[in-house]
Amino acid sequence: MRPEVVGRRQPSPGLLRRAEAWARAVLPTLCAMLAMVVAGGPTGVAALVPAVTLPQVVFWSIFRPGAMPAAAVFLLGLLQDLLTLAPLGTGVLTLLVAHGLALASRRVLARQSFLAVWLAFCVFAAGAAALGYLLTALMALALPPPAPAIYQAALTAGLYPAFAFLLGRLHAMMLRAEEAE
Repeated sequence: MRPEVVGRRQPSPGLLRRAEAWARAVLPTLCAMLAMVVAGGPTGVAALVPAVTLPQVVFWSIFRPGAMPAAAVFLLGLLQDLLTLAPLGTGVLTLLVAHGLALASRRVLARQSFLAVWLAFCVFAAGAAALGYLLTALMALALPPPAPAIYQAALTAGLYPAFAFLLGRLHAMMLRAEEAE
């Protein structure tokens, strides 16, 4: 039994549950935005921004697709383009394609081991780097050097295990909170 505070109205349990559910729904997008801003800040390594964004988009698209809707992916791609000074739309299109492919393969990937998901993510990282390279080449009407795209794919694939560990813990906490309701 909860003691009542005299003179104060208690918020309705329905409102608190809705607010908590809303917070869980936007947490993945807000965490991705924060990681992008931190990565794009003092490091000066432009490749770090997409390398922290793609793992989060793919992870949430596979394991909690409701928390990473296409509109959020669009905003993350736009922020990525602005932070990296990339041609506007390259990050948007790259992340939306990765999101769509992750959603299409989520039924298979969600049941796989970490190693299988990581290998699949390595394919996502290589594909995203190749797509970004091609879009940049099309917009510039010239072939840029391929080394940055290769570096981008390797950095992104290398960061995935750390993100999968952290995001997996966050996902487990969110599931426990939902079960407690």
